[in-house]
Amino acid sequence: MKRSILLVPLLIAACAEAPASRGEVGRPAPDYAAVTLDGDSISLASLRGQAVLLNIWATWCPPCRKEMPDLQALHEEFGPRGLRVIGVSVDAAGSDDQVREFLDDYGITFSILRDPAERVATAFATQGVPVTVVIDPEGTVVWRRLGPVSREDPGLKEALERVGVASAE
Repeated sequence: MKRSILLVPLLIAACAEAPASRGEVGRPAPDYAAVTLDGDSISLASLRGQAVLLNIWATWCPPCRKEMPDLQALHEEFGPRGLRVIGVSVDAAGSDDQVREFLDDYGITFSILRDPAERVATAFATQGVPVTVVIDPEGTVVWRRLGPVSREDPGLKEALERVGVASAE
């Protein structure tokens, strides 16, 4: 009888669901999906097997504007090596034309998701933009930064090495 009483808390703990990931480094990326400007849906789950650089941004954000050329350069350099660069615009609903104009002005060719409801902010527990997250092919967050990134950032370079798209110089 004593044994079964001792096992009950262990069984309850084993059956409890693990808390949802909030995009913390070392944890699985949260389930997240959104629609592109063209109406196609992209989910992080569908990108399993690929390294992903996810950037949360807005057209009205000066640091986001500053980092866009570097994100495009990362897409051009590491895309052929397996890095999938995904931008998530949190601009207000009805801003699709403004977002398209921004992308044209900056020559952005990587995938852009639209999330005016900012579900991405909840999924990744972010406060503000820009936020950049690197996810490995197994779906684990390996690096995260609040604020603008540069392709020369040593932490970002190390993260890209860890996900297998860059080599140590």
